[in-house]
Amino acid sequence: AVRRMLANISLDIRTPMTVVLGYLEIMRLRKECREELLEKVEARAGEVMELMDRFFTLAKLEAGDMELERSRVDVGEVCRETVLDFYQILTRQEIRVEAEIPEGAVWGCCDREALRRILNNLISNAVRYGGDGGYLGVSLREGEDALFLEVADRGKGVAPGAGEQVFQRLVTLEDSRSSGEGSGLGLSIAKWIADRHHAVIEVVSFKDVGSRITIKLPRHS
Repeated sequence: AVRRMLANISLDIRTPMTVVLGYLEIMRLRKECREELLEKVEARAGEVMELMDRFFTLAKLEAGDMELERSRVDVGEVCRETVLDFYQILTRQEIRVEAEIPEGAVWGCCDREALRRILNNLISNAVRYGGDGGYLGVSLREGEDALFLEVADRGKGVAPGAGEQVFQRLVTLEDSRSSGEGSGLGLSIAKWIADRHHAVIEVVSFKDVGSRITIKLPRHS
């Protein structure tokens, strides 16, 4: 299992770094299109930094070195901020965003930064594995005792019965689609944090239709 995880992480790092080196070689040989190539290099380098951050986070979680401080948080504001973080990526990939988030404050009890990390990982996963569907849906609904967060895409989906497997540390939605690429850290981190909030996280996915991940987050401690 450890060997497989290291191999997947190595692949995740090697792929964008190979692209970066290719762009740098083109820039060395040609003078034109430097700005465009620099943007691509920056994007790929960002992917590597994100992967390393996830790996470091998972290591801290499993070592018990990360504490969550739950407090009264405007979950709607966190949702809006996180979606805006992806504005450039979504625009560049021509992904249509449908956000259904109440305008006023929507209060929940959670660790603010941990919630942002969950949403960041779920949106990143939807863009990476479902971006070919050209759609990202983010919604927040209020229940009497819980909040319901949902991130959806219209990508390839997964095979029937494979939905819950994506939260295992070494499995990704892409694994379920049979490519075998990816370290699977993002969703496993999201699941770990959700569990510590006594939240329920579920995935519904249909092959060639898309995936929808829902978090049921308690409103009170």
